[in-house]
Amino acid sequence: MEVEKKIIVMAVDESEESMYALSWCLNNIISVSQQNNCTSNTTLVLLYVKPPPPAYSAFDVAGYMFRNDVVAALEEYTSKLVDSVMSKAQAVCMKSNIKIKLEKKVGSGDAKDVICGTVEKLGANMLVMGSHGYGFVKRALLGSVSYDCAKRVKCPVMIVKHPKNT
Repeated sequence: MEVEKKIIVMAVDESEESMYALSWCLNNIISVSQQNNCTSNTTLVLLYVKPPPPAYSAFDVAGYMFRNDVVAALEEYTSKLVDSVMSKAQAVCMKSNIKIKLEKKVGSGDAKDVICGTVEKLGANMLVMGSHGYGFVKRALLGSVSYDCAKRVKCPVMIVKHPKNT
């Protein structure tokens, strides 16, 4: 009898809330599964979504042409941010001492679209996300990635609130 492969997608970003949610996932979902011997075929996918690259016009508002070094500097900054977030997430995983297959994926674009698309493409069994704890006004202006994803994906979604946001 073949054991079903399970995929848990964990959306990560540079926020404290995201790293708390990752730690919570490891300690409350993965560790419980390990105690029940259910993690041998489980993969935790760390998903970071880069903002879409800005659409540069040939000239900025002052009429100066964007120089290639400015564009290159922005791309380098984004690359360093991705490395930093993934390193932080991997450190949280190592600190937990929980053995799990780990994959890292980086997408680019609108966060809710990339997250939902990745969950669907991978056939994930669960999506775990942190909540930034925005109030009504901020959420109305900025939108809520976690709320949108919870409505759109077909698998269970765990939205983890940081204790400081409760």
